[in-house]
Amino acid sequence: MRIDERITERYAGLSPQEQRAAQTLLEHLDELATYRSAELAEMAGVSKATMSRLFRHLGFEDFDEVREHLRELRSNGEPRRVDGAPSLSAHLAHETESLRAALESPAIPEVVALLAAARRVLVVGWRNSHPVALHLRQQLTHARGDVRLAPLPGQVVGEELADLGAGDVVVAVGFRRRPAGFGDFLVEAGATGATVVLLADGTARNHAARATHWLECPVSSTLAFDSYAAAMSVVSVLADGVLSAAGRSARDRASEITAAYSRLSEVEQ
Repeated sequence: MRIDERITERYAGLSPQEQRAAQTLLEHLDELATYRSAELAEMAGVSKATMSRLFRHLGFEDFDEVREHLRELRSNGEPRRVDGAPSLSAHLAHETESLRAALESPAIPEVVALLAAARRVLVVGWRNSHPVALHLRQQLTHARGDVRLAPLPGQVVGEELADLGAGDVVVAVGFRRRPAGFGDFLVEAGATGATVVLLADGTARNHAARATHWLECPVSSTLAFDSYAAAMSVVSVLADGVLSAAGRSARDRASEITAAYSRLSEVEQ
């Protein structure tokens, strides 16, 4: 249970002083780990001993264990500020390293070749993975035909798997906080005979064996929320590679799409 859930569950059993301390924790939850235990006690107007008793009543040995709990929440994708005021220079350095790690993947050329040659491409992504999947589908559509996106509103993915077979490619975008059935989907997608590509962060490592190729894109950040800069950059690299591999046919297709935009007045001139 998260610390705020523990406080809610056990609040009635706390002493008045502990309740005051618990309320202070809730009020400062997002930056809780930037304080020392003594500072929190002072802010709450209670003794350090009271604050320590509260931590134990909530199931923590001490404040260090509270900090570790907050870091675990962050590593699981829950937005929590745990390292003090944000440093943009540290954020930039972290983003740069994430980009380097993602773009140096030796699997990228193989995936590009698969996407360029596939009969059909199905890109799948749920929740926070869906925008990355949507962008990949949109980019690939300019370079080649028959690129599908799932799930669409009101759609179940099983309908899309029915038409897949050898020569097709499924790109499963699966960043952390994936739906519970994600692993089952990978198995089902592979059973169609299609080649499965997993585009995900390191928390999907246990799913990698169910895919033919795994493109690992770090999303961890020095900020409260995950960053998808590396993932979006990989999308651009994949689409660019497919555009290049397809040659003249891709350039003609992109030109035709642009002309259609103009005829339909769909984009600003």
